[in-house]
Amino acid sequence: MTDDEESVDREPTDRPPLADQRGVDTVYGASEDSHLLAEAAVEGADEGDRALDVGTGSGYVAAALAEAGADVIGTDVNPAACREAREAGIPVVRANLLDPISADAVDLVAFNPPYLPSTPETEWGDWMETALSGGEDGRAAIDPFLADVGRVLRDGGRAFLLVSSLTGIEVVREYAGEQGLDSSIVAEESFPFERLVVLRLAHP
Repeated sequence: MTDDEESVDREPTDRPPLADQRGVDTVYGASEDSHLLAEAAVEGADEGDRALDVGTGSGYVAAALAEAGADVIGTDVNPAACREAREAGIPVVRANLLDPISADAVDLVAFNPPYLPSTPETEWGDWMETALSGGEDGRAAIDPFLADVGRVLRDGGRAFLLVSSLTGIEVVREYAGEQGLDSSIVAEESFPFERLVVLRLAHP
């Protein structure tokens, strides 16, 4: 099996993949959260910034940063997302979060994480579920990202993180502070069942 054919390990099930249930493909496309993050990241970008779009998916946020003049690459664990972003002109590294990124390497990081709270019983193990589900507290990807993002930021660097009220905005900010990061809300939008915010994270 090649990397591009690799799938998430899961127990045998007669349930169809979440992507099939939703009538979409295996790559998370741009939605309201993507638009909110892209606008905030572009607002905080300077021309010539070395930028990183973590979990780039279709490459939407990365493309917005590139259009703003940033030198951007993406990372994604999903091989189909890597292909789609490359087809959109975004250089992509297949990777989990920030694992292959060198210390002090980037000026700006953007991340729209999987944040929907989920339980093992509801996690189907396909790529769309990976893009959406954030574990029991919704922070399965957010916490390791916060623990590592300070390492890759240059002096004056900043990260933009999409957070939902479903995951606990203040809990995320508190954990960011424990990792030595200041946080501020730079964009937000409310919906019937959740509030989305973009946090700007930086070293004090």
